[in-house]
Amino acid sequence: MRGDPAAEASGEASASSGRAAGGPVRGGAGAARKFRRTGGGWTPWLYLAPALVVLGGLLVYPVYQLGLISFLEYTQAQVSGGQPTTFQGFGNYATLFADDQFWQVLLATVVFAAACVVSTLAVGCALAVLLTRVRAVPRLALMLAALGAWATPAITGSTVWLLLFDPDFGPVNRIMGLGDYSWTYGRYSAFALVLLEVVWCSFPFVMVTVYAGIRAVPDEVLEAAALDGASQWRIWRSVLAPMLRPILVVVTIQSIIWDFKVFTQIYVMTNGGGIAGQNLVLNVYAYQKAFASSQYSLGSAIGVVMLLILLAVTLVYLRLLRRQGEEL
Repeated sequence: MRGDPAAEASGEASASSGRAAGGPVRGGAGAARKFRRTGGGWTPWLYLAPALVVLGGLLVYPVYQLGLISFLEYTQAQVSGGQPTTFQGFGNYATLFADDQFWQVLLATVVFAAACVVSTLAVGCALAVLLTRVRAVPRLALMLAALGAWATPAITGSTVWLLLFDPDFGPVNRIMGLGDYSWTYGRYSAFALVLLEVVWCSFPFVMVTVYAGIRAVPDEVLEAAALDGASQWRIWRSVLAPMLRPILVVVTIQSIIWDFKVFTQIYVMTNGGGIAGQNLVLNVYAYQKAFASSQYSLGSAIGVVMLLILLAVTLVYLRLLRRQGEEL
């Protein structure tokens, strides 16, 4: 049975108008995609061009010079013009990798950086949790103290810590009854002293970042865990840590990069690397090779090795960020 002819005519007219209206929309989307594929794709690069020029001058060119010198014979004789500069290929790297001291310093750097990262994360996360448990006035005082440590220049903080642990005038030895014990004389005690200073100036970043992440967690989640009888440690391990995983990954990778290239604290507090170089790390080792021994090519080779290691860590960091973005 056929319906009303007027209704059918109205339906056909509506369908025709819908098709007519849809045509320009589809055409507009196609034009937008075509614009993005052609001229529109250059727009972001135009905005980034000034920053890329600055980075090229401040980063790319020095890295190029560093890599170039690592392939040359470049000592004080070449700097003064007494001898011509010759191409060594991978000879400097072969000399470096055949040196037992390089591997000892590399191992010491990895162990020291790992200890600094673990200690910094432990202190920063513990104080971040503490900030959520105290009242406003103690929280403000702790924040100001932490930010003061964070803002202190590395050379100033290192000098202050040396004075605190000075064997003759330092208050720490007097309080602990250690007499004239020298913390910088022994290898492990010197590394421990530098570790304390590195953690002191690094934990505020972890504390503030993790604290901001904890404040973003809904209170209902924490209250439910507490009602279920979970302890504070269990709440952190089973509730907070999984929810804060993106933040913890960021602060961990950044701490690894910062602590792996520590220079000022080691150089100032151990007087250039300790007795007989017992407290050398890669950054100080490269400085000694390049400037103390005038072996600029070997120092550059150490710098390239450090650059490759940190580049690998950065790539892992970017991959983790991308994976977390896909999960979110």
